[in-house]
Amino acid sequence: MKTRKIVWMLTFALVLAFAFPVQQAAAKKVLLKTQAMFSLSMPLLGKPLVWFSDMMEKTSSGEIVFKLYDPGKLVPVTEILEAVSKGHIQAGYAAPAFWMGKVPAAPIFGSVPFGPEGPEYLAWRFKGNGLKLWQEAYDTAGFNVKVFPVILCPPETSGWFAREIKTPKDFKGVKMRFYGLGGSVIEKLGASATMLPPAEIFPSLEKGAIDAAEFSSPYVDVSQGFYKVVKYNYFPGWHQQTSIHELTINKDVWNSMTDTQRAQIEMGVRASLLETQAIGEGSQGAVIKENAEKRGVNNMYWSDEMLAAFQQAWEEVAIEQSAKDAMFKKTWEDLQAFRAEYKIYSDLGFLPRGKDK
Repeated sequence: MKTRKIVWMLTFALVLAFAFPVQQAAAKKVLLKTQAMFSLSMPLLGKPLVWFSDMMEKTSSGEIVFKLYDPGKLVPVTEILEAVSKGHIQAGYAAPAFWMGKVPAAPIFGSVPFGPEGPEYLAWRFKGNGLKLWQEAYDTAGFNVKVFPVILCPPETSGWFAREIKTPKDFKGVKMRFYGLGGSVIEKLGASATMLPPAEIFPSLEKGAIDAAEFSSPYVDVSQGFYKVVKYNYFPGWHQQTSIHELTINKDVWNSMTDTQRAQIEMGVRASLLETQAIGEGSQGAVIKENAEKRGVNNMYWSDEMLAAFQQAWEEVAIEQSAKDAMFKKTWEDLQAFRAEYKIYSDLGFLPRGKDK
């Protein structure tokens, strides 16, 4: 009788188990304190990160929380990568070229003089070897981070000047804030380049510590008020036909996440790239027009002579950097090979583009 009762109870338990399967335990909530390089209120460069954070929390049902901090709140902006690597903070958001002193190849993943536009740059990342090489560059340099592209910016202006620049000789002696590899280019023309953090650019212009500055696209630049100090804004942004900014996550934190959480972040950054491309491409024309009509800005376009001088100087810089660093050389050659193949299609697939089109 006792044996029959035990068998009945086991059978009943099995029925319940199949009828009402035990739910898997909820994944552990991931909180990532994230230091930003750009103000979270800044158009295109900061606000979209807030959008990304909100979307990640919603789509993960609260399991993934990026707690964002404005520049300098946790660590200095120039120490973000190292702080993430050491686990002092769980994640960081920055522009890759700021690490060029420690990772010489890093600028290639952010923007390249005379480089690809946004779609081609993303194609190299996701279809070519771009993502793999980016991770390899940080791994080789000893940084314990997982890196992602998170914000995509449109072509920039190539600088705000107090006076016209008509010939390459006019760059001689100019003190200019310049980002990334482009700074090495203008130095070959006799300028002095410094890569000031965003918050320091306007005060430096206003006080005369620098004579000129490049920062971002017109939609972003207008929020910084450069037009109040300097009135000549030069196009095209030969140095940054697109800019990609990074999200880094401490690799130990990344490895501790579930497969689902990692996949959600990977999808989230791709959504953010699409969101920022739409904002960036769709917000420039009105600002450029208003700059001229309401703010007294002279929208200038570089002469063929100037563009040729920039390109020649860039080719020299690329050769020099490749000779100095094996990872730079490997990455630069890979990007060039991808672009050569891409050009076969782009020469045939797209309508011709020009200032009069």
